[in-house]
Amino acid sequence: MATNDYVPHAAGYVDNTGPKIVTSRFHHRDSYTLERYEATNGYAALRAVLQMQPTAVHETIKEAVLLGRGGAGFPAGVKWGFMPPVWPRYLVVNGDESEPGTYKDRLLMERDPHQLIEGCIITCFALGLNTCFLYVRGEMAEAQERIAEALNDAYASGYVGKNICGTDVSIDVVLTWGAGAYIVGEETALIESLEGNRGMPRLKPPFFPAAKGLYMKPTIVNNVETLANIPWIILNGPNAYKEFGSEKSPGTRMVAVSGHVNRPGVYEIEQGVVTYRDLFYGDNFCQGMRDGNELKMFIPGGGSSPWFFEEQLDVPIEGSLISAAGSMAGSGAIVVMDETTDAVKACLRVVRFFARESCGKCTPCREGTTWEEKILQRIYNGHGRPSDIDLLLDIGSQISPGEYPVAAWAEKGLTAVPFPPKQTTICPLGPSSVAPITSAIRRFRHEFEAKMTARPADEPELRPAGETWVAVEIADGAGNTSDVEAAEVHS
Repeated sequence: MATNDYVPHAAGYVDNTGPKIVTSRFHHRDSYTLERYEATNGYAALRAVLQMQPTAVHETIKEAVLLGRGGAGFPAGVKWGFMPPVWPRYLVVNGDESEPGTYKDRLLMERDPHQLIEGCIITCFALGLNTCFLYVRGEMAEAQERIAEALNDAYASGYVGKNICGTDVSIDVVLTWGAGAYIVGEETALIESLEGNRGMPRLKPPFFPAAKGLYMKPTIVNNVETLANIPWIILNGPNAYKEFGSEKSPGTRMVAVSGHVNRPGVYEIEQGVVTYRDLFYGDNFCQGMRDGNELKMFIPGGGSSPWFFEEQLDVPIEGSLISAAGSMAGSGAIVVMDETTDAVKACLRVVRFFARESCGKCTPCREGTTWEEKILQRIYNGHGRPSDIDLLLDIGSQISPGEYPVAAWAEKGLTAVPFPPKQTTICPLGPSSVAPITSAIRRFRHEFEAKMTARPADEPELRPAGETWVAVEIADGAGNTSDVEAAEVHS
């Protein structure tokens, strides 16, 4: 029975009314233990799978249309089919949850690690793999400890390791963790990190992980929540799974709502059924905006997604519909901002994150994100130049050429530009920095302009920190000098 309230021992999780597939054990205080997992039908799916043919397990997941929960939303069963018949090959679990606003995978790893481990073993069995690498974000110490304890118990009980459950199936799960780099959330950068290299993305093609992944062998990279769905699907069947959600996006998904709502937190919702209006204002979910304020904008899929506004409140939370409306569902991180929010400051905070997290491999991202942050900081400090707004858009066009995805604005007669954007970089980090800039300037250009005109006329223009300015004389070909002008020198 749902309590429709926060669960004290699962920080941030709201036990709302509705179907529960991956969070069904969260209300148990000892949900992370082997004893509780076995008492709630844990590892029953694994025992059933060991009596099946691997191809039958694969077909079951494909029939269920289990969509990836890491951001791309690609069907897991179809993705599995991309692996060529080459051995050895590997499963890599992406637990490097680092998108701004996301904290649902952390809860899954902390509160129900055995569910994840069972999903990993079933996937390995279906694909004929004998090794899984479970990569957890560096800062998530409790998640690492819970998974390590769960793995030790699962090995001791015969659910992982040699001759699983008395069969001739042997599968190992290797737990590892990173140092906290955002870019390692990108699958090829994660693989680089696993190999002991600096986390930087690889070119695709030729390095599609299914063909050339970990140690240049075929590799499937799946998200934590994606794999956590698998035991339920095996036990209940794909038809039962498709009873929830919409036709294109069956099942449930976890969303992490933060920001200016009365009850932020992690919710398990039906995909394609619940709208953003339901989520923000429903008594079963976030229960409205704080202090009775009006909604100003919201980020529907984490910091890297274009912003939505009041007109998009009735869009169902389904990947294809959100993309058509000009943004992305991403990893389910939703950041809500009310009318008191400074659009320029919000834009700056997101762009600063991407500038700091750029791995530096691609010049447009390494240089472009830094300049975006610098110019936004100058505008926010009240020292912006009249050309800065268009300069921001111009820099963005060098990182992501063409029309950047944005939401429709009926009042101005502007239509949506569908997601995804084009890019001049190997991975989407650079283009992600353009999302808040394009969204904010298109909708709130007046706020940017206001900060430029707010400085008193007699106040000297100050230079942002880190810039040194010197006086120079400009000479023509005849040796005559013009008036002294200011020139910028960078240390």
